[in-house]
Amino acid sequence: MDKQDSKKFQYLLLEFSKEATDSGRHKIEARLWEEYGTERVVFILDMSGFSLLTRKYGIIHYLSMIRRMQLIAEPIVKTYGGSLIKFEADNCFAVFPDTLSAIHAAIALQLAFKSTNLLTTEDFDIRISCGIDYGKILIIGNEDCFGDAVNRACKLGEDVANAGEILVTQDAMKTVNAEMEFKLREMNISISGITIPAYAIEYTVE
Repeated sequence: MDKQDSKKFQYLLLEFSKEATDSGRHKIEARLWEEYGTERVVFILDMSGFSLLTRKYGIIHYLSMIRRMQLIAEPIVKTYGGSLIKFEADNCFAVFPDTLSAIHAAIALQLAFKSTNLLTTEDFDIRISCGIDYGKILIIGNEDCFGDAVNRACKLGEDVANAGEILVTQDAMKTVNAEMEFKLREMNISISGITIPAYAIEYTVE
C-alpha cells in the first residue's frame, strides 16, 4: 500500500506539471491535499558533528553511530505517540499528534543519549539537536513528508540548533494549552531569508 501511495503521488505530481490550465492544476492540487494532506507536529532529529567525526574517524565509524541512533530513537518516538516517517542520513523524521508529546520525546531522547554516552568512549558519543514545528503537510505512504512545517523543523534542527538543544516554532507552541514543566527562551531566527519566531526548550539534565 505504501509503494502504491508513493507511485500515485508521483503520478499526480507529473500530471500537475503537464496540465496546461490553472483550473486543471488547482483540481490536481486539491486532490493531492485531500488524499495526502494532514495537520501534524513535525519533529526532526539531527546528529551533531557529521563532517568533523567522519573526517577524523571515517565513514564506517559514523555509520555505526547512525545505526545506534536509529535503534535508540525509534522506540522513544513511538512511546510518546509519534509516528516515525523515515531515517535519512543522520536525521530522524517523525510526526506527532500534539506539540507537548513531541517536546517530551525530544527531552527523553536528549537524556537517553546523554545516558548511553556514559557507556561509550568519547569518539562514539552521540549528540543530537531537535527542531519542532506544526502545520499542514503532505504524508506519503508513511514513508515521506513535505511541507513548510517540515522545512522549518529541518532548519531549526539541522541548521540552527546546537548539540543538546530543542527548538520549537512559535506556531507549534501556540497549540499548547496544558501546563508546561519546562521553561521557554524566546528566539527570533533568520535563515535563508526566512524569519522563524521560535523558542528554545530549557530542560533539566540530571
